[in-house]
Amino acid sequence: MNARTEPAQAGSDAIARPPLVRELLLVAGLFLVYKFGRLATGHTGEAFHNAHRVWDFERAVHLPGEGTVQSLLLHGDGLAHLANTYYATVHFPATAAFLVWLYLRRPVHYVWARRVLAAVTAAALVLHLLFPLAPPRLLAATGLVDTARVYGPSVYGDPATDSLSNQFAAMPSLHFGWALMVAVGLIVATRSRWRWLWPAHPLLTLLVIVGTANHYWLDAIVAAALLGLALAVIHLPDRTATTAGRAQGGLVPAQRDERALVGAGR
Repeated sequence: MNARTEPAQAGSDAIARPPLVRELLLVAGLFLVYKFGRLATGHTGEAFHNAHRVWDFERAVHLPGEGTVQSLLLHGDGLAHLANTYYATVHFPATAAFLVWLYLRRPVHYVWARRVLAAVTAAALVLHLLFPLAPPRLLAATGLVDTARVYGPSVYGDPATDSLSNQFAAMPSLHFGWALMVAVGLIVATRSRWRWLWPAHPLLTLLVIVGTANHYWLDAIVAAALLGLALAVIHLPDRTATTAGRAQGGLVPAQRDERALVGAGR
C-alpha cells in the first residue's frame, strides 16, 4: 500500500494532535488563570450597584423572572440539593472531559476548541474586573433564596470573609459559556444523530445557574455572545467525514479521487 492509499484518519490524527505535555501545561494554565483571575475581590459597592442596574434592566425588557425557575426547585429539598450539586461538581469535570476526548478521538477539532475556550475565558475575566456584579442570591431586591446555603452543598463562604473566590464575578457566566461550547464542539466533531441531544447540557446548566440564584439571565446572554464572537474569529476546520469521526480506516474523498485517477492511467 503506497502513501496515497494510507487510511486518512491515522495520518491526519498524527499531524493534528499537538504534543501532550505542552497541551497539559496549556490546559492547566487555562484553569489556573480562571481560578486566580476570580480571586480579585473588592468593589463591593459597585458590584451591588451594578446588580440593581442589571435587575432593573431585565425587568424593563421583560425577561422572565429568575424566581420562576427557582420556584420549581423549591418544591422539594432534594431537587434544590441536586441542582446545587450539579452547579458545584459538573462545570470543571465536564469541560476537562470534553478537551481530553477531543484530544484523543478528534484531534483535528481539539486545537480550535481549546482556543475558543481560552478566548472566552480571557474575555470573561476582563469583564469580571471591569464590571463587578453581585449575583442575585446576594441582592435582597430579587427576593431569591440562596439555595446552596439553605439546602447545600455550597462552594462559597460568607462574602464578607471569603478570600478564596470572587463572588462578585457573575457576568458573564462561564458555567454557561463553557457548557455551551462543549455542546457546540461535540455537535461539530461528531456525526451521530444523537449529537443533537448535547444542547441539553447548556440548557440544564442555564436552569441550574438561574434557579440556584447564582446568575441572572443576562449573565448567560453575555456569555453566549462572547462565545459567538470567538467562534466567528477563530477558524474551525472544514467538516468532513474524517474530522467528524467517520471513514476511519478509509480514504477521504480527495484521496479516493486521486487513487481512481492513478488506476485509470495504468
